[in-house]
Amino acid sequence: QVQLVESGGGPVQSGGSLRLSCEISGVTYITYCMAWFRQAPGTEREGVALIGDSGTTSYADSVKGRFTISRDNTKNTLFLQMNSLRPEDTAMYYCAADWRSCNLFGGTWSRRWNDFRRKGQGTQVTVSS
Repeated sequence: QVQLVESGGGPVQSGGSLRLSCEISGVTYITYCMAWFRQAPGTEREGVALIGDSGTTSYADSVKGRFTISRDNTKNTLFLQMNSLRPEDTAMYYCAADWRSCNLFGGTWSRRWNDFRRKGQGTQVTVSS
């Protein structure tokens, strides 16, 4: 059974850093496209960062220059390094994975949470001012 398990969330002060991890288990295929999404109370889930199997990345404008997505294909693990955190970054963060190419999702990937075949349960990030 395929499972995605996020970790690394928690409370942090504004300006601080956190590193999220997402471990994927139970797969026998390569996960080509991986992404982080987030959802704050009362808002829609939004894409934060995306990475393809070759390392090509894409970021939401709100996190560019502050967040870095990376992956370790040997360990089927996805990471999100979050620096210069702001209170508006407070949200539940979810990882998502798919064995199809990120090209399938195109420029609208940040709004296509439902199209990713595998998803985690989330880890809470709370940034205080």
